[in-house]
This record gives sequence, structure tokens and C-alpha cells, in this order.
Amino acid sequence: MTTATINRLITLFDDAFRSLSIQASMEDSERLAVLIHHSMNSKNRSYHTPEHIFGMCEGMKPLQVLAALFHDVVYYQLDGGFPPPAAPWLQDVVTRNADAALVLQEFGANDPALVLCAAIFQFTPGQALPLYDGMNEFLSAILATRLLQNHLGLQDLLIVAACIEATIPFRAPNMHGKTAADVLAQRVARYYQSIFPDCNPKDVEIFVTQAVSDAVALGNRDVSSFSCPDPSLFLSSTWQLIDESNAPLANPGVYSLREYRTALVRMHTFLSALNPAHVFQCYNAQPDTDELGRLCASAQRNIGFACDFLSVKITAVAIVEALAMGTGSDCPVSMFLGDIRNLHGKPDRVEDFLPPAPVGQILNQELLNVFETGRALVSSYDLTASPLTAYVYLSMGHEGARAGFHLAQEMFDGIRSPMEFLRSLDKALVLDISSACASIAISRRDKLRALESAL
Repeated sequence: MTTATINRLITLFDDAFRSLSIQASMEDSERLAVLIHHSMNSKNRSYHTPEHIFGMCEGMKPLQVLAALFHDVVYYQLDGGFPPPAAPWLQDVVTRNADAALVLQEFGANDPALVLCAAIFQFTPGQALPLYDGMNEFLSAILATRLLQNHLGLQDLLIVAACIEATIPFRAPNMHGKTAADVLAQRVARYYQSIFPDCNPKDVEIFVTQAVSDAVALGNRDVSSFSCPDPSLFLSSTWQLIDESNAPLANPGVYSLREYRTALVRMHTFLSALNPAHVFQCYNAQPDTDELGRLCASAQRNIGFACDFLSVKITAVAIVEALAMGTGSDCPVSMFLGDIRNLHGKPDRVEDFLPPAPVGQILNQELLNVFETGRALVSSYDLTASPLTAYVYLSMGHEGARAGFHLAQEMFDGIRSPMEFLRSLDKALVLDISSACASIAISRRDKLRALESAL
């Protein structure tokens, strides 16, 4: 038996308040938990849900737990605005300009929560908040500090805000060689000294070191999937993000081949440009050199594995997209590949009509295993296993699939036509896939037969 998600959230709030010896009632914990639960169960969310919070809170200190509970409440572009329960607390903070960007409004010293968050995030009135560099975290921190300011003092609110700031991911050192944690430490010190002007420097240093160390620990926990020893689990997280960040994929069986391919290419582009050294943060020698090296090596391995997985997947989809374009136009994925699932029984799938795959190519067996047996977690818009991709991988081999991916990119860029792309591949492979698709795509069957003759 499992505890309801909302009750787990209530327990996290209640335990944190009790650990801090705060006089907060169970009704207070319930009210805050309901807001989090409602806000993070948007229909557009797949990854940034309450389930993500629970893994972040394990073994954390009470203030880290409170920060974790709030750190992803606002996801403005994904939710299409502020979550309804959070909107009354945030509508006075920003306005939208002519470019639809959120602009921070003027605020006074009588709004200590906003003053604190602006200082820690270094945002100023009139500034358009950076969409992918702290906007959602900043707004989540404002919500957290405004809702918690009746329970926590400024010193504790400062730690909560710093912890949320540290969850802004994938930041390189600045032009002066300062890491995000170094910069955060400077801001925390400056703000702490402003509220405790008579505090001696040693006490400031002790506070800042502990606060930023805790913040970095939470930030690293937020991206802990990058250190996962099982690449299929990392891929599952990646797939949830693809699902979450691509609205057309919300309609399985309806989204088109091009929409699906575009979503995969977007994630491949992001991951291939991501520097593994910028995934995990370090401050005050925590994590230590050996552990940081292990984390970075794991991130590099998982990123590389995911890029290899995506490149073969994209190549397989590109072949089917080229067949669709060569026989008419883009169309729903299910028209060529079959339904993912069907209420009336097992649907016909393209892989049911493929011949046995050839053997003898040099492969990455771990990659093949994931294609054949599937990712660890179920996706709402895609099969967990990738039988067509497995067939392409077995037929082309690892290096051949890499070459095929570059050829597919040329088709996407308009350098090659769909027919030129198909002719650049092994003819037997293309014929096998075309024949299998013809068994599914009844309206394109005759045109697929004609295309096969023209290869």
C-alpha cells in the first residue's frame, strides 16, 4: 500500500516545521501542500511533478526540504502562465512586455520576500527575466518566501532562496572564472551582512559556507539522474522531458512524423551541446575531488549514451519520414508505424512485418538492449522499446548508424531530398522498412511499391 501523494507532501511540510521547532499547525502544512500538489499536476507536466520532489528530499535538512518542495512550482512557459493557486501571490511581481517576456516590476522595502529573492538572483526592476536562466526558479523562490515568511525568519528564508537559486541548471563559470556557486556565495554574504550589519566577518563566513554548501547539495540532487549507473533510467528521465517540452506529442497517434522527429532532434541538440563538467556543482570542496570526478564521468557517459540512442532513433524515424514525403506528405506516425496501443486489442505494428534482422555488425550491446527491451519507465506518447530502431541498428551497425544520422541531418537541412537520402542508405534496409510500412499504411501502399522500384 502507498500513501497518497498529497499526504506525502503534507508530511514533508509537517516534518520540516517540527524539525525547525516552528509553531506551524497541520492545517498550515495542508494548505501549503495542496498548493504544491495542485500547481505541479498540470496536464502538461511529465517530469516536473510532485514525484520529482520526493527523490530530492531524501536525507536533506529541513530548510533544503522546504526549498525542494517549492523549487519547481512555477514553470511558466510549460503551464501557460502561473499555476492558479500560485497566481495571487505572483501577479504583482511581473508584467508581460510586447515580446511576451516577463518583466520584473518595481518593488519597495516593505516587501522583504521580494527584496531577498531579487538580491539572491541579482534581478532588477525593469529587467526582462531570462526564460532559461533563472526565471522560473526566481518566481518559485518568491512564492516560497512569501508563503513561508510567517513561519521563518529572514536568515532561514535566505537559505531557502539560495537553495532554489542553486537549482538553476547547467551553468558555466562566468567571464571571471567564478562558478555559479561562487557567485551565489557573494550574493548570500552581501544580503546576510545587510540584515546583520554588526555581524563579525568570521560568523558571516561560517553562515555563507554552510548555506551555499546546502544549496549546492540540493542543486546536485536535482540533476542526480545524470549520475545514474543505469543508462536506461537516465533515458527515461530524458523521455519524460521530451514528452513535457513538446506539446504536439500530447496526442499519441495524432502527432506527425516530422513533429516526432523534431522533438527528438531538439533533445539531441541540447544534450550534444551540454558540457558534462557543467552538470554538477562544487563548493567548499563538496563534493570532494574524487566524487566530483565520478559524477562528471557518469554525466559524460549518460549524455553520450543518450545522444547515441537519439541519433539512431532519429535515423530510423528519418527513413520513415522520407518514405512518407516520397509518397505524398508528412502524416501521423501511426499511419506508417501503427498505433502505440489500442482499446480493441494488440494493434498491428510495423515491426510485425519486418524480416529477421541481419547479424554480424559491430554494435554497442548495451544500446541494443535498450532498443530491444525498452527504457525503464513508461512514456505516454511512445513505446518504451524501439523495435524498428533496433532493426535499423542491427542492419547498419554502430558506425553505420552514425553515418546514417549525418545523412538524415542533411535531409532535414534540405541538402538532400527524401529520395536522395533513401538512396544513400543500404537498399535492402530501405526496402525492408518500406515493405513493412506498406502493410500498415494502406493509403500509401501503391505509392510505396512505386517508390521501391525507383530506388
